[in-house]
Amino acid sequence: MRLAAALALFLLAPLAAAQGRTPFQARCEDTIGGAVAVLSSRQDGYRIDNTRSTYDLTRLKGRSRPNAFVLGLTHTEARVAIQVGGRMLADPASGYECIAPRIDIALVYPTIVVYVGREFKPGSCAYQQVLAHEMRHLNTYLDHLPKVEARVRAALAQRFQSRPLYARTGQAQALLQNEIDRSWMPYIRSELAKVEALQAEIDSPQEYARLGKVCAGEVQSLIRTAPRSRT
Repeated sequence: MRLAAALALFLLAPLAAAQGRTPFQARCEDTIGGAVAVLSSRQDGYRIDNTRSTYDLTRLKGRSRPNAFVLGLTHTEARVAIQVGGRMLADPASGYECIAPRIDIALVYPTIVVYVGREFKPGSCAYQQVLAHEMRHLNTYLDHLPKVEARVRAALAQRFQSRPLYARTGQAQALLQNEIDRSWMPYIRSELAKVEALQAEIDSPQEYARLGKVCAGEVQSLIRTAPRSRT
């Protein structure tokens, strides 16, 4: 995220006084306060689904190695919601206005679905091995969200620093929304997406090879005999 570029949206320089604050700055800072950024995250737990075949799961994943079937799949879709508001003051004499923005950001993992191919009987050795693998994916998602929250919180604090922002009259709200849409939303989504690289490390060739040998070859045996149908 180009935070330095975002700063240029609000033209602070014309309001700077040779000594101390301008009267307008003093009125803004003493009356409407500073920027407030509130960040929260929520995880809605998980559920286990044993109803889909490995054929279904392979199609659901969309990308897999050639001639490979997905034994289990951990599926979620992170959501970001940002609301922007704030108090404003205008200074007709200078042609500027100030805004004390309030930015509410919510990061949400809806219920994560942990799929285990229905070819694997719950409680069996093969089932437990596939489920344990998917639990690693689940825990990676659950561990990642607090880390994203911490990084975004630090970036917000650095950007806004509890001060009002200034712009030409009539432009503050639009410029702030533009910053949210073009800088903050892509930045947060990119931070959330970094988890996929961690997930790819779990699905290593070595891990697939290990799963093929566990339980006296039960996993491979079930996959070879499983019907290739969607139902």
